[in-house]
Amino acid sequence: MTINLTSPPVTTPPIAPIHASHPAPSSLWDLFWSFTLLALQGFGGVLPIVQRELVENKKWLTPAEFVEEWAVAQIMPGPNVVNLSLMVGARYFGLRGALAALAGILAIPLVLVLILGIIYSHFSVHSGVTGAIRGMSAVAAGLIIASALKLTSGLREHPLGRTMCTLIVAVCFVIIALLHWPLLVVLFGIGPVVCGLTYKALRK
Repeated sequence: MTINLTSPPVTTPPIAPIHASHPAPSSLWDLFWSFTLLALQGFGGVLPIVQRELVENKKWLTPAEFVEEWAVAQIMPGPNVVNLSLMVGARYFGLRGALAALAGILAIPLVLVLILGIIYSHFSVHSGVTGAIRGMSAVAAGLIIASALKLTSGLREHPLGRTMCTLIVAVCFVIIALLHWPLLVVLFGIGPVVCGLTYKALRK
């Protein structure tokens, strides 16, 4: 009688979790370069580019998932897009994914910003440079408004319904844009109320 002492074959789990609903990044390298390219495209604001690439092109997030994760990134300390990159990276690869996405969103753009900052310090008083900066600020505002309108598509599946979501958006707009109240009023005043209403709607 012979005894088989060989160990059973060890199966290696896939690098990234399999999401049946939408595609996922294939590797940490894919995650790093994707966020690097996003950052390099984001002149005047990265949010419009991130929304288009992650939701519309790569489809790593659905519109509803993007709105949810962007909401969390918005209330956390630090730059919003950096927070979002950490969450997307961690979503697929854990801590390694978060670090890879963070490196992608910061590494090469950091070098470029330092170089551009040095150049700008020498030519900032030039009238042509001043006019160009003012023109780009208008473009950046337009990009942000366009992204905000696109984000509303993710509210279609919200438990509170489109009418209630529209009312909440309008109230926040009035408080911040017209009354100029601090952002903390919205986060810690309206935020908990809306979270409570959403929780109640999900319990039904």
